[in-house]
Amino acid sequence: MAAFVYLAICLACGVLAMQWLLPGQRALYRLWLGLCLGLMAMMWLPALVAFVLRFSVAGHLWALGLLALLMALCWLARDRRTPLRRWGGEDRRDLRLLVVIALPLTLLGAYLQFTHNLRTEGGALYVGQSTYGDLALHTGIITSLRDARFPADYSILPGARLSYPFLADSLSTTFMLLGCSLQVALVAPGTLMMALVFSGYLLLALRMATRRRAAALAALLLFINGGLGFLYSFDMMGVSLGTPGANALQSGTWLQRLRTILDGWYQTPVNHAEFTQYNLRWSNIIADMLIPQRAFLAGWVFLLPCLYLLYDGLRPRQRNVRAFALLGVMAGGLPLIHTHSFLALGLASAGWLVWDLFRRRPLAPWLVYGGVVLVLALPQLVGFTFRQSGAEGFLRVQFNWVNNSGGAGLRDGYLWFWIKNVGLPFVLIVLSLFEKNEKHRFMYTSAFAIFIVAELVLFQPNEYDNNKLFYVWYALCLVPASEYAFTLWDRLRGLRARPLLGVLAGVVFFLSGALSIARECVSNVQAYSPAAVAAARYVEQDTPPHSVFMTSHADHLNPVSALAGRTIVCGPGLWLHWHGFEQELSLRQQEIDRFYRDPQANLPVLQKYGVDYVLLGPSERNLGRVDQAALDSGFTLVYHDAQDTYRIYEVPEG
Repeated sequence: MAAFVYLAICLACGVLAMQWLLPGQRALYRLWLGLCLGLMAMMWLPALVAFVLRFSVAGHLWALGLLALLMALCWLARDRRTPLRRWGGEDRRDLRLLVVIALPLTLLGAYLQFTHNLRTEGGALYVGQSTYGDLALHTGIITSLRDARFPADYSILPGARLSYPFLADSLSTTFMLLGCSLQVALVAPGTLMMALVFSGYLLLALRMATRRRAAALAALLLFINGGLGFLYSFDMMGVSLGTPGANALQSGTWLQRLRTILDGWYQTPVNHAEFTQYNLRWSNIIADMLIPQRAFLAGWVFLLPCLYLLYDGLRPRQRNVRAFALLGVMAGGLPLIHTHSFLALGLASAGWLVWDLFRRRPLAPWLVYGGVVLVLALPQLVGFTFRQSGAEGFLRVQFNWVNNSGGAGLRDGYLWFWIKNVGLPFVLIVLSLFEKNEKHRFMYTSAFAIFIVAELVLFQPNEYDNNKLFYVWYALCLVPASEYAFTLWDRLRGLRARPLLGVLAGVVFFLSGALSIARECVSNVQAYSPAAVAAARYVEQDTPPHSVFMTSHADHLNPVSALAGRTIVCGPGLWLHWHGFEQELSLRQQEIDRFYRDPQANLPVLQKYGVDYVLLGPSERNLGRVDQAALDSGFTLVYHDAQDTYRIYEVPEG
């Protein structure tokens, strides 16, 4: 209950601050912007306190004091000249559209948040297909940040600063500190953030679009995206063209193809597991981004209002400097929430800045915006982002994203790669570029500033992660593309086959994305067995919070780190390799392997990392030959379950 009271205070303060600072904004937009601002305050203020004190309950109380101070500053900086814009008919019309589109998407998001984030069943914990891989990284950060002093270390690589954007996870830590279970701490803020993203994009599209129906279509195309991969699924359905594991998307016949999609492991016609076979890489944004990638979700919560404030501020003749300052504050807080969103916003801003330069428009608002961003973002970039992204393999040139994997040459023809992955919207984007529409060209200036850079430069070791830039390009392009689609639709008026063409277009637009979402709705994967949950509960309740464990380095579902939040010597390369720790990772993996083979001969490894406990479970046994007898004789057994699945040993002092 305390967590939700804390959340309500922050959100209410955000709404009130927005009313003071931007009273001229329409009421519905003010409400959305205020909720986003309040959530950002809830992420950032306790984290700032933790650099001086700790990320604790007491620290959160101090953060409320900072919030009160900021509210006083907002009141002093309030806009005294502009009358408060009241709720009007346009707000009511937009709200109805939110109810029709954003509300059902939010309900879907809430369901997926519940089923995909440690759902309890029979003493075990279940997740979905898309969260099976990365959720444990997030829960490990969430549980380890309790009572931590910032800057914190990776709990799965002690000694290495946690430079991964962690504020989305620390938000869940706040919920845990204030009395929520780990599952509620995941689901509650996750659902709120999804509601803000769904509503926020629709409101942004409504601000950009000339026609409301174009904004509605843009929102649907963004969130039910998928491309033309469904053609592979239904091509020659009467003949089985593959087997499970090889050409699996086309294995089986007729309804078996549908069962493959719904029951198989990444067998949907988007982001298919067999990359080299089909080259389908355009993930559905709900199934593969907003649900499993919490930093991406949080980044979009704030990226969308930043894009709105920037677009809204650039269009009128009289530019509101106060709005640009607020934009700078929200943008400046992005790096430790989601670095790719910050980068995408920077590229979009650069595109619009060039537009203004060519038209010789006043640059004072840009100086305010850029100055505030520089002051707020630079410490984050220097202290965190650049420390990690400076590692080898982060920044490199590669043309055409994953279609040119490793720079080995294009797998698909350039245009065909984008057409089959993005689908008909890509065709509409290309065709609409030829129209003489000043407003659309203004939107495309920022969108293609992102696209061109993302097509030429990779910003992480995992080349696929550039999709976090491409989705922002796609979101910005969808408004002019949707307006162009309705221009074509209107020109077909009087054609008797027009309704049939509309149905066919809907199938092409949404079938692949809908199949991907349907797969996630039915996916159900056990992540932690009852024995693993029981072992984590013991560690949580009966070991010191800052104790260090020796465990396997090969288990991404490690109950000690992921559920109990304890520090382990080394986590899995599944994450750490992509975070730039290859050399340190290899060394620690070798030390762990040696220890489990011969504990007594490798006691210095325990001393080197300050290990307090040793875990022996299924993953440790899978490392190879484990000398359990040496563990039993040389260490104190403090926990084991009835089936002896997990054993925990305490390391003797000295």
